[in-house]
Amino acid sequence: MSTNRPILLTGASVTAAVLLAGACSGAADTADRQTEPSACVHVVEEGSGKTGDACLPTAPAADRADLTEPRFTHPTRITNPLHPTSEVTQTIYGGQVDGKPFRTEVSLLPGTKTIDVNGKPVEARISQYAAFSDGRIQEVALDWYAQADDGSVWYLGEDVFNYDNGVVADTEGTWQAGRDNAPAAMIMPADPEKGDVYCPENLPEIVFEEVTVRAVDQTVDGPYGEVEGAMTVRELHMDGSTEDKVFAPGYGEFSTGAEGGDLEAVSLAVPTDATPGPLPARLTALDRAAVAAHESPGAAAVRQVRAAWDAYRASDAVAQLLERQMERDLVALEKAGDGAQAVDPALRVAQNVTDLRLRYEPVPTVDRDRLALWTRQLTIDAKAGNEGAVAGDVTALELAWERMRHPVLDAVPVDADLKKLRAAADGKDTAEIQRLVPELTEHIAELEGK
Repeated sequence: MSTNRPILLTGASVTAAVLLAGACSGAADTADRQTEPSACVHVVEEGSGKTGDACLPTAPAADRADLTEPRFTHPTRITNPLHPTSEVTQTIYGGQVDGKPFRTEVSLLPGTKTIDVNGKPVEARISQYAAFSDGRIQEVALDWYAQADDGSVWYLGEDVFNYDNGVVADTEGTWQAGRDNAPAAMIMPADPEKGDVYCPENLPEIVFEEVTVRAVDQTVDGPYGEVEGAMTVRELHMDGSTEDKVFAPGYGEFSTGAEGGDLEAVSLAVPTDATPGPLPARLTALDRAAVAAHESPGAAAVRQVRAAWDAYRASDAVAQLLERQMERDLVALEKAGDGAQAVDPALRVAQNVTDLRLRYEPVPTVDRDRLALWTRQLTIDAKAGNEGAVAGDVTALELAWERMRHPVLDAVPVDADLKKLRAAADGKDTAEIQRLVPELTEHIAELEGK
């Protein structure tokens, strides 16, 4: 999970043997004839992709933790405490990036992907990363992970889609192990120690990160109490910039950045933060008020949300980051009035409430209501003639549905509905979108209880 995904330039190749040669660097002339690994990993400008003469200050080989070839016997059992990909169903991150509210859904998808690693097929788990800026889709990535027999976790690549005004602007950052001879890359050692160095992405001058472990066995403030056994690392990026990250047991990547600037931190994760018992009555009331304000954000509806929010947070534990985000977005909604300026804060408030519900309800239940949320938003944006927002809304619907896919649901024709909506969105036909939405709404309602 990263808000600074590096650029992938095509046309270069590196063999897995180079990964084992001793430095987070190296290149190959062809698949058959290798050059010696270079001591210099060149700086590459983030915006232009231009390679400079300067070398990145990479660590010596003696500090490297990723110089053994991984063995994958049960690769989809990813239970490493600091990267528990197969154990955590969904994590919500919040914060701000470039001065705008930033929220991310990271979800374990059903199924696996088989990827060639050193000439052998390896089954990998698929993690869906969906980032929203100001409530709107900004980036989607499908990340592939596998756990080696020693407990280390390896990154086998990602498909990246960067969005601008609801449509895909580029796929920069996409890479896959075995493609163009790209190596698998360690993303978490089995037992990290202070000073360990490893490269989660390792195609120098193409896509590159070097991580140095700065502290282990830390205690951090989690969403609902202290979390022991956390780790702080510093990432060196291909453009020469660095970034600090925290990883924590039960969460994996826990925070990136700082509160004073760009920040992407865990709001909550399930099942880590799940609690037994029914949805609290006051949270149910808040959910109803948020839905009403989302559909029609008038003054009376917003006052109902404020009253329901104040009552709920006085009665139940609320994760600090979620509380801060909800208050920020509700204040923005109160200031916006009932015009066009209210659309985005009303959407963000509704998103926050679905996140609050995750502590008590299964992810498929919450995702079903996210389908309903984005269907409401699709209606709002189609009526306003906002073609870019409409396209983004359909993407958000597709993402939630991708997480819910199950043979039991095949009888409900949501797939067919979404294909029709995608065609209409791509054709910028907002009138057709409005005609199709009621049918999707009906089919989403049929999902309840399945």
